[in-house]
Amino acid sequence: MPKVTVDGQEIEVPAGATVLQACELAGKEIPRFCYHERLSIAGNCRMCLVEVKPGPPKPQASCALPATEGQEIRTDSEMVKKAREGVMEFLLINHPLDCPICDQGGECDLQDQSVAYGRGASRYHEHKRAVTEKYMGPLIKTTMTRCIHCTRCVRFSEEIAGVDEIGALYRGEDMQITTYLEQAAKHELSANVIDLCPVGALTSGPYAYEARPWELKKTLSIDVSDAVGSNIRIDSRGREVLRALPRNNDDVNEEWISDKARYQVEGLTRRRLDRVFIRKGGKLAEASWDEAFKAIAAAKPGASIAAVAGDLLDCETMFAAKALLKASSSTLLESRQGGMDYDCSNLAAVNFNSTFAGIEEADAILIIGSNVRMEAPLVNVRLRKAAKKGAKVFILGPQWDPTYPAEFLGEDLAVLSNLPQAVADALKGAQRPAVILGGAGFARGAHAAAVKIAHDFGMVKDGWNGFNALHMAAARMGAVMLGFVSKGGLSDLVEAKPKVLLALGADEVDFSRFPDSLKVYIGHHGDKGAHSADIVLPAAAYTEKPGTYVNTEGRVQRADKAVFAPGDAREDWTVLRALADALGVSVGFNSFHELRAAMVAEVPALGNEGELADYGALPKSVAGNAMPEGSISAYPISDFYLTNPIARASAVMQRCSEELTHGATFAEAAE
Repeated sequence: MPKVTVDGQEIEVPAGATVLQACELAGKEIPRFCYHERLSIAGNCRMCLVEVKPGPPKPQASCALPATEGQEIRTDSEMVKKAREGVMEFLLINHPLDCPICDQGGECDLQDQSVAYGRGASRYHEHKRAVTEKYMGPLIKTTMTRCIHCTRCVRFSEEIAGVDEIGALYRGEDMQITTYLEQAAKHELSANVIDLCPVGALTSGPYAYEARPWELKKTLSIDVSDAVGSNIRIDSRGREVLRALPRNNDDVNEEWISDKARYQVEGLTRRRLDRVFIRKGGKLAEASWDEAFKAIAAAKPGASIAAVAGDLLDCETMFAAKALLKASSSTLLESRQGGMDYDCSNLAAVNFNSTFAGIEEADAILIIGSNVRMEAPLVNVRLRKAAKKGAKVFILGPQWDPTYPAEFLGEDLAVLSNLPQAVADALKGAQRPAVILGGAGFARGAHAAAVKIAHDFGMVKDGWNGFNALHMAAARMGAVMLGFVSKGGLSDLVEAKPKVLLALGADEVDFSRFPDSLKVYIGHHGDKGAHSADIVLPAAAYTEKPGTYVNTEGRVQRADKAVFAPGDAREDWTVLRALADALGVSVGFNSFHELRAAMVAEVPALGNEGELADYGALPKSVAGNAMPEGSISAYPISDFYLTNPIARASAVMQRCSEELTHGATFAEAAE
């Protein structure tokens, strides 16, 4: 490890570190615009200048200069100070005086660094150049006159998202950043460029002119739009959620989130259930909580009560529902509302065992029935990293664009019984082979075959478990840990013909299979579930209650309450607790603290926040046919932007669906 001296302080730095990284290890702040830890080095903003000896007697860009033995680095010399002032002066030559109306105000790198490192005045008084606005889709608002050509957005699109849609035109003073033919950026991570942009050139379209950052209350939360469990921050004002931003977690989402995770929060204020409804004469009519509970109790369900959990539920709600059914002597529980019935008896066989960070190290990957870009965009980013390192990727299922080299094996499941020689050789010769089983693979009965392949090709060994189940529902792993599943899936509940069916935010259930049941929907949006219900009890969305979530790799995470639920809506557990009283049973808790304590007592792993649950070894086999027949003709997600009731209620997600998925065009107003 080379030793360098930074402002008189001698430190050791890792081999391969840059001078900028060495300065940060020494506790020195280095201004920068183009440099970003997760992107390649561009070295084009020149703001990170430092003085280095031995070397030429001039400032040097620290982001692109390797740290070597014996270097003397000065970050505070007069030469450095003057050089940074000059760079800032150049950057501001053409930058407009938009701060009062710019959405980046208050969280703008250019503002902060011009105050800290710029001169007190400019010597340039020529006319500022202007650049026409570029259309980058419904999510990104552009004001390209503010652009300082840091190229962060270009490098993100090419290197992280793997979609070459943003680039630079022309040269010198005429240079402009734009999308190809000024079309919308069509990928699931496009809005991350808003966070990356150090100025106000790329800002959030739906959030434009809504609030200033100092007005907002910031709450730590977990995204529920997929099973990745991205760490997010909810920014709210009063009782309204205004935006969701990513939080850094290298093990889960790094510092990216999908566009759906970012913008579905706009649907939290639309089509909300904020009153109790009871169906009378074929129509839902407003009622009181007391009337609703009396109507449910009048059905006298006894042990003939069932519960189906939706995809967005927290563990506490599912535990409360399970406690209610247990007190009623019922075991009719199910969380796989789509109807799948794979073997959940061993948790390691339904878990993403390699972990998200670990899959980057895989060198041969077989994907069975999963369009990873739609089902978990941030896992696709990890797979792209693996492919960049040389991993061979094979995909069984209909073709899609994975953004990295991959070989498609067709749609016939018989391939799993006799893998092509090239695939078998790649998996056998790999040090860290992996298999990823997606939603379509589970639905078509490929579970047992995937477990068999994992064992046959040595994917489970010391320090490595290459069997991975990629779920799509944020609630799935928590439900499996809590035992909120039936052996035969939803069919078990249908056969039981329960008198009362509790739909806990379950909107994808085929309710026509329960014609004689009293259907009670406990949820937050007037979606498919509420339309089919006999009784609607308004509940809280994920931003309106604290909760525990387990992602598809078995990581236990917790979200805090950001805002209060609207109208008469209540947190789900309180609704279930009151329902227990109406049914005359005891659930054993009277507060959220008691509920969580009881849940952790039953499943201790749910108390280990931030940690991966230990599910033990992958079983040698699971229930099902290890030589499946049939084909995978489609994937579960046909429209990335409309997969849950919150997203379907969002006008922004509806616009994204129409424009980016279905190719609709929208006329722009004349200026």
